[in-house]
Amino acid sequence: MTPETHCLEVRLARDPRDLRAAQRLRYRVFVEELGGDGPMVDHAARLEADEFDAVCDHLILVDTSRAGGDHYVVGAYRLLTSEKAEALGRYYCDSEYDLTPLRRSGRKLLELGRSCVAPDHRGGAGMLLLWNALADYVLARGIEILFGVASFHGTDVEALRMPLAWLHHHHLAPPELRPKALPDHFQPMDLVPLAALDRRAALQGMPNLIKAYLRLGGFVGDGAYVDHVFNTTDVLLLMDTTAMSDKYRDFYARRFEAKS
Repeated sequence: MTPETHCLEVRLARDPRDLRAAQRLRYRVFVEELGGDGPMVDHAARLEADEFDAVCDHLILVDTSRAGGDHYVVGAYRLLTSEKAEALGRYYCDSEYDLTPLRRSGRKLLELGRSCVAPDHRGGAGMLLLWNALADYVLARGIEILFGVASFHGTDVEALRMPLAWLHHHHLAPPELRPKALPDHFQPMDLVPLAALDRRAALQGMPNLIKAYLRLGGFVGDGAYVDHVFNTTDVLLLMDTTAMSDKYRDFYARRFEAKS
């Protein structure tokens, strides 16, 4: 434990109070900071919610120094296993992407969503703690493929052409696992020819979460999805735990050994 982490702990949400605190953080990040909205967003109570919250697991980063009130959750990840998605009948990503290749794979899936960290905990150990706990969750349940949408802020695709093209040319998922954005909102990502790509500009324009997934061996689906309601341009990220980079496999192995 370090001075930076002595007040932080990561766990699954235990009760309605934990969920409400996670939804309060999501409201601050996705609605107030990024300008999003949605049919179940409660502006009066300042809660960002939807119909998936009740069936998902919620991995939360807790600042124990904020025990009072409902601002003690400073990071969150929403997790939907394939078993729960089958019972519900759909994933969140079904509203944006055709997930047929993933379903046909017969692999055990985990959909990741609503990832966020409070501004005063970004750039520190908080996200690493969340990822460590996510690794434990994946190992304990034998998850084989992780996936979910990751967002660029805003819907001006022209401004995002370089990072989107970089993803298309360098990080497309294998065809047998490649979801495709739904036709009504399909946005091609090959907006810049391969020969004209500017690596520096592409990476500078890419959210840190997407770059982190790519470093760990992640891929993207075919096409972006422009979400005007949430004020984002989304890409579908996925990671195959049997085909990840050596770095990520070693990371998982260390987590497993530590738990044995």
